[in-house]
Amino acid sequence: MYDTRTIAFICELMHPPSQPDTGAIQRVHNGFFQDGDPAYTSFAITPMGPVLTNPSVRPGAVSQAVFLPDRYQFREELGALTCDDFGARVRQVTEAVTAQTGLADFSGQQVTIRSLINPRHYRNSRDLLKEGLFKMPEPVAQFENDPAIWGVRMVFPPQEAEENQEDFGEERPTANALRIESYAQDPRSLFLENQGSFGQIAVSDGLDVVESNITTAYEFLVERGLSFVSSFDQSS
Repeated sequence: MYDTRTIAFICELMHPPSQPDTGAIQRVHNGFFQDGDPAYTSFAITPMGPVLTNPSVRPGAVSQAVFLPDRYQFREELGALTCDDFGARVRQVTEAVTAQTGLADFSGQQVTIRSLINPRHYRNSRDLLKEGLFKMPEPVAQFENDPAIWGVRMVFPPQEAEENQEDFGEERPTANALRIESYAQDPRSLFLENQGSFGQIAVSDGLDVVESNITTAYEFLVERGLSFVSSFDQSS
């Protein structure tokens, strides 16, 4: 349908407040190096907490895991990881850290996916939103000029499976907040962001769900979100 260019994967795993265990994170980092395939190449202690990173010379690129007093935060921005790569990395590191710290459960998980696409029938994403979605071919009468960025935000609460959801999987067990906007850095690109919020995770049940939740949030964007975009990305 569209050539999706994902520019950011962010995952936050919330836990009861506690002082970050710097020694545990360092042991995990050392263990990855001993295995010969470290998820992150650098370890540092910062005022925020211990941080694992992959330094990059690319402007704006981020690859890190930060262990804060109330959450684990994983960020990959402007990198080469796929959704599957990111999900596997988050699960691998989380399994290793919880094995060291003895953390029993996470109170919730939040996954943010940011992607860009090029519309098929509009050269400018502002025109796609203004004319295709909002049906406003003329200047906005209430203002002196058109806005620099057009967009829409939709928040979907959790709901059970319904017959009309069959094309998108059996159920949607999470809340989703979807943003669709024109992209100031490149007028040809349309920006999409989905933020999926998931409930409590018991570590003793296994952490495969952490990985599958990332996939679920991504699929909501690339399946439901892009299907919505395509419905008004039509030739005039």
